[in-house]
Amino acid sequence: METKLRKDLAWFTPLRLATFVVLFAIVAFWMHYPGFLRAQFITYSIFTLGLALLLAWNRKRELERICQIVIAIQFLLEISIESGVIYATGNINSTYSALFILTIVSAALYYRLVGTLIMASLVSLAYAFIIWLGLADPANPDLSVDALKTIFEGSDSAFYAIFLHILIFYLVAFISGYLAERFKIQGAQLADTSRALKIARLETDDILKHLNSGLLTIDPEGYIIYFNRAAERILGYEEEEVRGLHCAEAFAERMPEFADRLMEGLEINVEHPRREIEITNLNGFTVPLGLSTSVLRDDDGNPRGVISIFSELTETKLMEAKMRTADRLAAIGELSASIAHEIRNPLASISGSVEVLSNELKLDGENERLMSLIVKESHRLSKILTDFLTYARISSPNYSKIELCHLVGDVIEMLFHHHSFKKNVEISFDSDESIVYIIGDEDLIKQLLINLAVNACEAIGDAEGKIIIKLTTDPVENQVILSLSDNGPGISEENIKNIYKPFFSTKQQGTGLGLSIVHRVAAALKLQLTVDSGPGEGTNFEVRFPRFSESRAHSTRPDAILSK
Repeated sequence: METKLRKDLAWFTPLRLATFVVLFAIVAFWMHYPGFLRAQFITYSIFTLGLALLLAWNRKRELERICQIVIAIQFLLEISIESGVIYATGNINSTYSALFILTIVSAALYYRLVGTLIMASLVSLAYAFIIWLGLADPANPDLSVDALKTIFEGSDSAFYAIFLHILIFYLVAFISGYLAERFKIQGAQLADTSRALKIARLETDDILKHLNSGLLTIDPEGYIIYFNRAAERILGYEEEEVRGLHCAEAFAERMPEFADRLMEGLEINVEHPRREIEITNLNGFTVPLGLSTSVLRDDDGNPRGVISIFSELTETKLMEAKMRTADRLAAIGELSASIAHEIRNPLASISGSVEVLSNELKLDGENERLMSLIVKESHRLSKILTDFLTYARISSPNYSKIELCHLVGDVIEMLFHHHSFKKNVEISFDSDESIVYIIGDEDLIKQLLINLAVNACEAIGDAEGKIIIKLTTDPVENQVILSLSDNGPGISEENIKNIYKPFFSTKQQGTGLGLSIVHRVAAALKLQLTVDSGPGEGTNFEVRFPRFSESRAHSTRPDAILSK
């Protein structure tokens, strides 16, 4: 009742009150409360007041039935009072027969077509009855004489008057009922359309507001009429600041070119499918912007606004620069690897020949020192070429199931025999589980761990030091975390940005390729590699490996293995 009944009574209630006011004026002021209408009118007034109170106070659906009963009783009382008014004011010649029309129209607003025709039948019976009652012979005690006979025995004017009134009653009932029915259907359709339009508008507005790209629309005069959240983030303006402003005025301070591109669509009918401009952000920095503009047109082809979609290209530009750098480095690396390979062969011959000469020749003094320097630098150059070739030849990994605890044990054993390891370094290994399986390339992972361990040994140097290797599992991410830490001097904030760059080293004898190889292996295997260090705090490297599972074992593509 809260919704449907109230909509049905939107026009019904005022018309009911108007009918009551008309009847009150006739009965009270014109007829001065005739005795035969006093009881009916008082009852009618009480029911009218009760209906008004019910409609004003009704908040619960269970009162709908009470309202329907009160409305039906009010209609019956109203017909009774109108019949009395017509009977007392000239009967067939009464000018108040039009009061029945008000009742029929009121019924149409509430009962629709079928109920209105029933109401017209009740009104017609009431009208015929009061006409018969007025035409009957008062001297005849038998008042049960046939009504139709009484009417037909009267004058032709009486018959036609009754017939015409009944015809009008039914005609008004049919027209008003039909219109009310049509209004109901159209109202329901309009409500459905309005509801669908509202939902579509909310969905469209929600979609536009949550676009990752900025969206801005201007009207034919250049005033901003739409500004989504991404536009606020990219341009640095709040919607409340710029909405309703002219685009030239809104963007004059920091991005006049942006406003010019928008106005081009209106002034010279130019659209830009894609172009790049530069704007100034809130911090005063120049940032690139990708901009697309389209002209909105009406049915006649005249511009009715411009819509602009834009996005910040800073990350895209950085990515393009990284890709260009990577392509250049790949080309240089391939060329350098070829050159290094060609240099390595004659270098091996030279180094071998020098060692033979040093053993056979009896040199002393400066000559002996120079010969020793040649041998030492030959070995150093050979090591640089070996590391560089290792760095350059890291290719597509060959994934397999690997037992990481055993692999770490092998790496520690190899480290004991490496020339960088010294007796002052203590190595410890701890794992949550005795057997841990991962997915990866065994040779590449071994290379990664050896380089990390050698880097830790070289960082500790001749001081008393400790290297701690730990294996922990992350069941949520289904990963195995390997951390390798040392208590060496640590890495400064300035240097930590460059530790993965080829040939960058802070050690006198370092080649600068150890951590570069680590980083490249991690990239090839798609491993998460992080470092935590500071001056005097030691260094901790953390590598996250994908843990082996049967579901991953069935995958044949490396990227699919690592993404699961």
